[in-house]
Amino acid sequence: MIPWNHLDTAQIPNDGGELKFSQRGDEFSIKITGKRGELMNSRVFNSEKALSRLGCAHIKPHLDAHILVGGLGMGYTLAAALKAVNADSFVTVAELIPQVVEWNKGPLGNCAGNPLQDPRTKLHIGDVKELFASRAPSYDAILLDVDNGPKGLTHTDNNQIYSEDGLKDIYDTLHANGMLAIWSASPDYLFTVRLKKIGFRVDTREIQARPGKGSKHTIFLAKKL
Repeated sequence: MIPWNHLDTAQIPNDGGELKFSQRGDEFSIKITGKRGELMNSRVFNSEKALSRLGCAHIKPHLDAHILVGGLGMGYTLAAALKAVNADSFVTVAELIPQVVEWNKGPLGNCAGNPLQDPRTKLHIGDVKELFASRAPSYDAILLDVDNGPKGLTHTDNNQIYSEDGLKDIYDTLHANGMLAIWSASPDYLFTVRLKKIGFRVDTREIQARPGKGSKHTIFLAKKL
């Protein structure tokens, strides 16, 4: 078996730990030091693609759209969002950790088809919540693959995004009939209640990590009416 080759490390802000970036052949892995299991693997991305497909399903092909992706990860959500909209649309992707951006500009980018090189991509290096500060309607869809979902794993500030105040800010930055789609490692009934309290119409989908197999992840679909 080909051994893993450690490529780089990155610090997660606010004492969130350390990311370890490794490669084995054409496979890439991102792990959190001291925590069990992988955070991401370049061969496991079905639910990340589903996040974009479901979150952008309401956008008509002839309409120019603005999509926001929170969390670059390995680029699969961004790549799927770009495929879901037309040539005159654009997608803003926010990534907190600069090294993750550099990994995607390097060999990792080939896995998802180098979506950062697409001219429709706009990159924001920083916390995605900074883009909600204006509370002005700006986005047709907001796709959040931040941390582990509503129950944060790596960065405690992410919990604010999923709080009632954070969700109100997101609600205000969506256009009418816009969609908030959130990736989560597991279901969360209380989070569904919180979304409904803000005014979203909520649906959830269970998506397997790989087509037809693997662990199941939850996609929250919250539509602004």
